Amino acid sequence: MNAPADPLLRHLGRRDYFPVWHAMQAFTDRRDPATPDELWLVEHPPVFTQGMSGRPEHLLDPGAIPVVAVDRGGQVTYHGPGQLVAYPLLDLRRRGLGVRELVQRLEFAVIDLLAGYGIAAVGRRDAPGVYVAGRKIAALGLRVRRGCSYHGLSLNVDLDLAPFARINPCGYPGLEVIRCVDLGGPATWDEAATALVPHLLRQLARPTTPATGRTDEEVGA
Repeated sequence: MNAPADPLLRHLGRRDYFPVWHAMQAFTDRRDPATPDELWLVEHPPVFTQGMSGRPEHLLDPGAIPVVAVDRGGQVTYHGPGQLVAYPLLDLRRRGLGVRELVQRLEFAVIDLLAGYGIAAVGRRDAPGVYVAGRKIAALGLRVRRGCSYHGLSLNVDLDLAPFARINPCGYPGLEVIRCVDLGGPATWDEAATALVPHLLRQLARPTTPATGRTDEEVGA
């Protein structure tokens, strides 16, 4: 089996969350079996996003920060300046990937990135994301529709962490959230994006086993 082509890379800069989310939906709805995959890198202004299984009690005090109910898996999380967000828009059937394997590969990409800076990180099967000594540094939330993925991962690079105190991050009261810059990792959005992309492409190019065939699923934490 031939290795899948690398997704087309798109640097979107700083964009409001709502139009980027709807652009992902539109891209997924109009694509066909020949449509190339894409990987979008973006930075969002402050916003809380609440997943499809999100419970309102995890929104403690959002204040003036907008809350957007979205169609990914998982609970509530925060996006803001200084956070790298990567959206893999992939035809999972063409790649032979199941959604759970995609989650693991995205986690591995962040783990490998951090290892290059001497930071030991791990994933958790019960709570998708990447953790350093029990503290969350990257969150994951995906939607698969018509066999294709959208939404993705967010890596805390050098953002203001105060808004996370207004929620139970990813639905876990008391979960501590950390940033790359405080651990000796990438200190800017550009540095993190440049460093992460090769790891993402390497993970997505790995040989696969046939996917489960599910065409509509969401996962996240």
